[in-house]
Amino acid sequence: MLVYPCGLDVSSRSLTFLAARLREHRRRVGSRWRRLPVGRQALLVLAHLRNGTTYAQLAAGFEVGTSTVYRYINEAVELLAALAPTLEEAVRTASRKAYVLIDGTLLPIDRIAADRPFYSGKHKRHGVNVQVLADPFGRLLWASPALPGAVHDVRAAREHGIVDALTEVGIACWADKGYRVAGGTVRTPYWGRWDTLSAGQQAVNRSHAKIRALVEQAVATLKSWRLLRKLRCSTSRITALVQAVLTLRLASSA
Repeated sequence: MLVYPCGLDVSSRSLTFLAARLREHRRRVGSRWRRLPVGRQALLVLAHLRNGTTYAQLAAGFEVGTSTVYRYINEAVELLAALAPTLEEAVRTASRKAYVLIDGTLLPIDRIAADRPFYSGKHKRHGVNVQVLADPFGRLLWASPALPGAVHDVRAAREHGIVDALTEVGIACWADKGYRVAGGTVRTPYWGRWDTLSAGQQAVNRSHAKIRALVEQAVATLKSWRLLRKLRCSTSRITALVQAVLTLRLASSA
């Protein structure tokens, strides 16, 4: 396999943060020798998460075995996922905002047609449903654990306890029509065909759409990590990957 230098569009703050966490972990478990120092391991993990670089390609580039790459990535992902904010922590952060935005996104997975629970009829493809909370400026605050793609957004929000958590502290939440029966403090547009709505309702819906549209920035931030654009791993690992990316994103923007 040929090897060539390649750039990585990730801030140095992410590399420094991850390297520090890995160094603490190695000291805690008493690891005396590794094939790669913490800085190189952190770079390897970031290349996998950001660019979706395969284990074989990373093994060739970093001159280690494929199994070593697998262990290094799993180790780092578990450390990062454990540092991701919980919903309660995210709600406390959101309580200092005027309101929050919510939306669901489908992360595509490599699955056969028989895996019906993961098939999204809305998107016509297999994937997992991840709920995203953003602040009024479209900055990512929280990403939920992954649920099968067949789960509707409003059901996912309820299962994660998002609606109850926001309602309990009285935070207004702007959402699209898919959340119209969510209740609580979730605000959705008027339902119905555009030509059947009154002029006032149409004006409200236009205003609502302008506010809610900023949540797409948070979704795009999550999917800028290319590994999440086409997941080929076990579905049981997806939540940890999403939480790891969330931790890195929040650390780099702190």
